[in-house]
This record gives sequence, C-alpha cells and structure tokens, in this order.
Amino acid sequence: MEEKEYYMREAIKLSIEKMQAGFGGPFGAVVVRNGEIIARGFNNVTSSNDPTAHAEVDAIRKACASLQTFQLDDCELFTSCEPCPMCLGAIYWARFKKVYYGNTKKDAAVVGFDDQFIYDEIDKPLTERTINMEQLLPEEAIVAFQKWSSNTEKMAY
Repeated sequence: MEEKEYYMREAIKLSIEKMQAGFGGPFGAVVVRNGEIIARGFNNVTSSNDPTAHAEVDAIRKACASLQTFQLDDCELFTSCEPCPMCLGAIYWARFKKVYYGNTKKDAAVVGFDDQFIYDEIDKPLTERTINMEQLLPEEAIVAFQKWSSNTEKMAY
C-alpha cells in the first residue's frame, strides 16, 4: 500500500468514526510531515457549537500547536473532502505544499453540504451580498495598521 493512500484512508476513517460518534458532519483530515501524521482533525461543528470547527481547520490548529509554528509549508494535508471556501482560505494561510482530497464539493452538495452560495457571494460586490456589510470608523481602524507598519519587532507572515 502506498503512503498517500494510507493517509487518505486515515482521513476517511476519521470522517466516518467521528460522524458516527456524533461530533458533526462526515469530514476528516490529517496533516503529514516527513512521512509522519502530525495531527488528526475532524468536523465537530455541532458538538462544539462552532461553525469554524471543520476537519481541516481542526487539523491545522492541532498541527500548528504541535509543531509550534503558524506555517505548515513542509506539510501535506489529506482531507476526506474537497475543502470548503473557509478551509481553502485556512489551507492557503497555512501554506501547505500539497493537498489531497477524497470526495468532491459536488459530492458534498448531494448530501446537503453545498457551499456554492459562498463562492457566488465572494464574486458579488459588497453592496450586493446577502449579508449587509458597512465600513465603520475607518479613520480609527487604520491606526492599528499604521502601528503594524512602523513596528520594527513584528514577525512577518
């Protein structure tokens, strides 16, 4: 058995086991570094009352804590399903070198996990989005960015 298939089977196994145990939806993920599983994540949205508790985000948080870093550029992610928009963003921020997935976003939509409306919303101008967005106190908010720009001790990322 090839290593890639082993890691994907681990993600799939997590998706089934944790879903059947009542943690949340049928999604699992593992982070692999140098041939070793660094972290295992699973969907626990409904059990934790946290809409961001997707398998990929859970695995990323655990991997970063374990490795004491905020970047996973020497790691690969194996996830049981093609990542949703939120997880895709987290994957890019973590800077994985490669992502493997099992089910597609179309497969997910068929069983009730349809994220197409989010992709559609991203393409809309702010004024046309379903959730109303309004800029407030930009003159005050910009101060944080100014302080960041002038901070010589910041850790860039």
